[in-house]
Amino acid sequence: MASSKLQMLTQRLPAWMQDWLEVIVPGTQILLIVLAAWLIQRTLRRLMRGASARYQLPDELVVPINGLIRWLTIATATLMVLERLGVSATVLWTAFTGFATVGAVAFFAAWSVLSNLFCALLIFTVRPFRVGDHIEVLDTAEKPGAKGRVVDINLLYTTLEDLTLAPGEACLQIPNALIFQRVVRRFNGVAPPAANLPANLPAHPPAAPASAPEAAAPAPVVPAPSSAP
Repeated sequence: MASSKLQMLTQRLPAWMQDWLEVIVPGTQILLIVLAAWLIQRTLRRLMRGASARYQLPDELVVPINGLIRWLTIATATLMVLERLGVSATVLWTAFTGFATVGAVAFFAAWSVLSNLFCALLIFTVRPFRVGDHIEVLDTAEKPGAKGRVVDINLLYTTLEDLTLAPGEACLQIPNALIFQRVVRRFNGVAPPAANLPANLPAHPPAAPASAPEAAAPAPVVPAPSSAP
């Protein structure tokens, strides 16, 4: 029904315009695809900007997500444009499955890195701790582990200032994925004991030994009275 109406409309057009329909129609469709892709990308970036301001997401996380949105939108629009230009859907599907296979292999090969990225997203959203907090990453609740003050959180590592040494001497870089595989002890508002002392120094200085009591002064010698001859 729709095709017959389109044919009737086409026959009513001038002859010179009918020759250009094969160019005008695909060109209009391509322009609409590009415009829709631009609007979708703009809307998603605005939503991402609002989420970043609401949840206080760092730029290290927002920039890669914006890049992923941009490239996904461009790839989808490109496939639709190629289809409008007459590229076979079978060819597109074959190319897509090939790229998907390569992407899956690369995904499993870089799983350790991607897991750190995903855990960084969880740290920024769930907020188990923040920069400036004192935490301790334990193997179990009974054994001591890595202890320090959180000085930085990036897409791969959480950096702690080592509290077993003097301030500024060393830092501990813990993979973000390890944070969600271990017990994390968080010190609420206070630093852990002996936070700024080296490991070989006690937390409290030993008390000074009590001084021995002074020897009693000798009693003065009183001369005996001399007897007269």
